[in-house]
Amino acid sequence: MNPVTTTAPGARGSTLRSTLAFVQRVAGDDKVARIRDGLAPADRARIDAAAPTDEIPLTLLHALWRAVEAEIGTEHPDWPEQSGAFAIEGTGQQLYGGILRKKSPMEFLTQRVSLFRLYYHPGNMEVVEAEQGRAVLRLVGFDPGERTFCRRQTGGLLRSMEFAGGTSCMVRHVRCSLDGDAFCEWELRWETPSAVAGTGGGE
Repeated sequence: MNPVTTTAPGARGSTLRSTLAFVQRVAGDDKVARIRDGLAPADRARIDAAAPTDEIPLTLLHALWRAVEAEIGTEHPDWPEQSGAFAIEGTGQQLYGGILRKKSPMEFLTQRVSLFRLYYHPGNMEVVEAEQGRAVLRLVGFDPGERTFCRRQTGGLLRSMEFAGGTSCMVRHVRCSLDGDAFCEWELRWETPSAVAGTGGGE
């Protein structure tokens, strides 16, 4: 599959599917039905029709996320982070296992293929700082629009580092364009088994 190349803010239909699958897992079919009922009819029809590889407008994903927040946000306040991790565990690993399973988080972060661009367009996640066990990622050329996007990225990045062999992984959303910063940035920290064992770094 080629990265999305159109300029209008958007995503793959798989982001819709993984969001609803996450809700089904943590809250059940009844909650999924209530979320669907809370959507505008036109949005509900577009979500139902979207295939995983279809391009969808980001506004449609925002509408679904707002409906999810209204229905399960109180009971599951960390659902954006958890749904991001769930997406990587499920369709992410199935479709892009070769991208995720690297020798170290640094290899995952600095590979030529952009996992971000396989899900969203336009823009990219770029490594702007890198050292052993630490990196800073910057979101460029993409307006997240809502904080749920940023929180979902936090959860997805954490799970991605774990799949890439990292241990004691931590992800912090240290700058946010929605707070007036120039960019959204995430600081990632991790250890690797070889470093923990004292046999040298894993980078």
